[in-house]
Amino acid sequence: MTDHILLMRGIGKSFPGVRALQDVNLSVRRGEIHAICGENGAGKSTLMKILSGVYPHGDYEGEIIFDGRPCRFGGIRDSERAGIVIIHQELALCPQLSIAENIFLGNERARRWLVDWNRTNHEAAMLMERVGLRENPVTPVSDLGVGKQQLVEIAKALSKEVRLLILDEPTAALNDEDSAHLLDLLRGLRDEGITCVIISHKLNEIIEIADSITILRDGRTIETLDMAVDDVTEDRIISGMVGRDLKHRFPPREPKIGDEVLRIEDWTVGSPTQPGRKVVDGATLSLRAGEIVGLAGLMGAGRTELAMSVFGRAYGVNISGRLYKNGKQIELRSVRDAIRHGIAYASEDRKRYGLNLIEDIKRNISAVGLNKLARYGWVNENEEYRVAEGFRASMNIKAPDVSSVVGKLSGGNQQKVALSKWIYTDPDVLILDEPTRGIDVGAKYEIYTIINRLADQGKAILVISSELPELLGLCDRIYTLSEGRITGEIPREEASQERLMYYMTIGQE
Repeated sequence: MTDHILLMRGIGKSFPGVRALQDVNLSVRRGEIHAICGENGAGKSTLMKILSGVYPHGDYEGEIIFDGRPCRFGGIRDSERAGIVIIHQELALCPQLSIAENIFLGNERARRWLVDWNRTNHEAAMLMERVGLRENPVTPVSDLGVGKQQLVEIAKALSKEVRLLILDEPTAALNDEDSAHLLDLLRGLRDEGITCVIISHKLNEIIEIADSITILRDGRTIETLDMAVDDVTEDRIISGMVGRDLKHRFPPREPKIGDEVLRIEDWTVGSPTQPGRKVVDGATLSLRAGEIVGLAGLMGAGRTELAMSVFGRAYGVNISGRLYKNGKQIELRSVRDAIRHGIAYASEDRKRYGLNLIEDIKRNISAVGLNKLARYGWVNENEEYRVAEGFRASMNIKAPDVSSVVGKLSGGNQQKVALSKWIYTDPDVLILDEPTRGIDVGAKYEIYTIINRLADQGKAILVISSELPELLGLCDRIYTLSEGRITGEIPREEASQERLMYYMTIGQE
């Protein structure tokens, strides 16, 4: 019989009006990397929160057996004492504290009620070496990039003598290099005998690293695949996740491209934190009506900085260059100017900049277009409700009604709300920064369908994405950006991942 470190049997969990999990079963072998896949809302994170004690015993149905013993965790501390540690997608670090302080936060190395700083920093340095961090232990976490912050979280887990490490979307916000380093680290932990459970939407990474895969759909277990035995492909995983084959990852489209709508000429943007540095250097590009244009570049190439600076100078200093809308030069001194000229920008960070997570769907959708709902300074709430309900139906936002709090929606549905907010302003130009980051393949297809529909309506669309297959499958034309400079303009029929990567690395050392 295979040695299982974890068995979860008949797990069920309900929230008001929603059955999140129904008779879910999960078996994880000792010393393996076990992946959990499913669409947003399938119940993946809920299952892991039950396992880690975030939802205590009594709040769910079923049983948990860890290392041969039934477990009834009353909270996170109980699960951590058993050797189970969870790293959430939203990292739980204190930016102002040092790496060492974060690693031992709540688990301080103390002597006579006082923190032993020599021991703290020494033990932190050893843990940092295990995960590949070469910084000084007293370095503030705020000085680290997201990839290194993930490593601090793993070092923190190792300090608690972890036996089962749960990672929720660990590479969602990482570039390719940081993702590869993290996956190598997980392989090393597996070799040390630490069992890992990983939740991810990046199916190529799952196939590369996982020993077993459990697929959830609509709160139920669909199947568990053994990578050494079963014929596992991305298409098979997708079929299990969405309940149907997605033979074509991108919806069909016949482009109807019209006249030039927006032209950006010789656009240069200075860094607000590094005087003298140009984050965008003389960029020139154009967008036409009914066209979907891609912008490809490595992390730090200046993609988001270019988009935000064009959107009413929302980023950067010493901005120079020219903007033309429908052939006429325009000046955008503020975000309000950009909106007034029919330009919209959907941020890559929808939780920080795109949405008000504690407000409902209705208020989020109307936030930018309140002037269309106001009469004599008062918002017509009936009209606001009608507009929001229209978007809920047309965008297929899965929520009971428009009074649902946005923070409780899945990532894919949050993204639809963010898009609805900008579509309501009726823009001529829509800039979408990482429009499918952190959402599953089924929700991605829906977002692609929405983008195609907007292009068919004559909108000019700029899509910024770190996923080259996404740009290749969606865009009519692709610009490449390297070190703030436009290095290539490639039509769809001539584009390939290799060619894009070549132009994305021009000038890179």
